[in-house]
Amino acid sequence: MSDSSSERAAVPVLAAEDLTVRFGRRTALANVAIAVPRGRVVSVIGPSGGGKTTLLRAFNRLNELTPGVATTGTVRFNGVDLHGDEVDPVEVRRRIGMVFQQATLFPRSIFDNVAFGPRAGGYGGDLLELVEEVLDAVGLWSEVAEDPDRPAMQLSAGQQQRLCIARTLALRPEVLLLDEPTSALDPAATARIESLIHALRGDYTIVLATHGRRQAARLSDFTAYLAGGELIEYGPTEALFTNPRDRRTESYLTGRIA
Repeated sequence: MSDSSSERAAVPVLAAEDLTVRFGRRTALANVAIAVPRGRVVSVIGPSGGGKTTLLRAFNRLNELTPGVATTGTVRFNGVDLHGDEVDPVEVRRRIGMVFQQATLFPRSIFDNVAFGPRAGGYGGDLLELVEEVLDAVGLWSEVAEDPDRPAMQLSAGQQQRLCIARTLALRPEVLLLDEPTSALDPAATARIESLIHALRGDYTIVLATHGRRQAARLSDFTAYLAGGELIEYGPTEALFTNPRDRRTESYLTGRIA
């Protein structure tokens, strides 16, 4: 590995410092500092309203689309300040893709849902090959290959969520932000998504917001516990789950805090 490659690998792919996000008078995040290592899976756990989704949306500048939001502090992507004057937020959202809790599909075919982003971005390669590649990556191509032109809304809930992930992968992101991707799914569909996260790890940096403590323990290299907009604790998953430093973390992990 070259010196420049070594240096890049040492830089966190995402890093927040003193990050505070307010929606009007409500503080959703307060002075959060966190660094996301390249090529790892980081889970963000905590109660509802604790700031998990807001943190993920801060990583790709989606919060600023909400009227009345105010963000202070710094968020860096590969060492570059995401709020710098020269940074294009559309390009940020391409390179840091986000998949939401509820599948958000266009009222179009399976093929067109995946092809939409590359088409809009002027993709010059073989679009059919790209669509097949990313559908295969999420385990969908074998299920839809006979008729990729049928409406995407005819897919099951689990298939729709995997289609959303494929649509994000088609834009060639570096980071995947997954916001409660299995909360609306049955156990079998949840297992498929978890297997997919395992398969994608290393090729992508993944930040996963989840209510599932066991899911975080199964999937992630590092875990952050957020509550009341405050980052209570962050560290290697095994250490955080077996020997938490903060009593509030221990109370949450043992179910004494919902």
